[in-house]
Amino acid sequence: MSNRKNTAASLLLRQYRELTDPKKAIPSFHIELDDDSNIFLWNIGVMVLNEDSIYHGGYFKAQMRFPEDFPFSPPTFRFTPAIYHPNVYRDGRLCISILHTSGDPTSEEPDSETWSPVQTVESVLISIVSLLEDPNISSPANVDAAVDYRKNPEQYKQRVKLEVERSKQDIPEGFVMPTSQTAYVSQKHAEPEESRDLGDNFWYDSDMDEEDGEDGDNIYSYDDEDDQDIQFEDDDDDDESMDNDSVMDRKQPNKGEDESDDLEEDMKLENK
Repeated sequence: MSNRKNTAASLLLRQYRELTDPKKAIPSFHIELDDDSNIFLWNIGVMVLNEDSIYHGGYFKAQMRFPEDFPFSPPTFRFTPAIYHPNVYRDGRLCISILHTSGDPTSEEPDSETWSPVQTVESVLISIVSLLEDPNISSPANVDAAVDYRKNPEQYKQRVKLEVERSKQDIPEGFVMPTSQTAYVSQKHAEPEESRDLGDNFWYDSDMDEEDGEDGDNIYSYDDEDDQDIQFEDDDDDDESMDNDSVMDRKQPNKGEDESDDLEEDMKLENK
């Protein structure tokens, strides 16, 4: 295998793993390798999650084939079987700007919309879903479908609905079709219930530790000490006032006894 092919294979393997990772996968696509030994050929199930779309509920099988010099050359995309769409040839090949090589003088497509090495498989797949719902009828691959789409919209819708029902036979056994309500719920930030409980307990325990004064530097311990100091000052004031009152109480009776003794002496003198 050439160095260029090795590079392409490594890049495709990384993107394949990301797109099939349950936490990162695009819910509109179900991706598998056609052969586990061939990273250059992918089997893809295309689904439209928009419930207002006439393609909603369908599982459209397709194959994506990558060149050995990927990403310098674009892949090809083909529906198997072909679907009735203005931008799909009768043999199932998809006609979309992002998969066209830039610099074609016979094409009116701007280079900004055509393939470049910075494109990824993910960006291509997202563009494909967008094209299904919003066909480009200015340069159709299927002229009949383009005419029906523009002039006979109800007939076009009925044709597509028949294909949607037929496509449901291709849903892999055991595969659960995504819905618009659940497909885009981020799995990256979803945590198991146990993890959330653990996190809550962690913060709860931390607060309790601070309140209990286990960390002498925390703000809770500092406040408690301040309160105690204030309380101690109040207690000292009370003790001083109590002592003063006690002294006064002790002195006052002594003064009363002296006055009483003097009065008795005066009465005795008067009687004499």
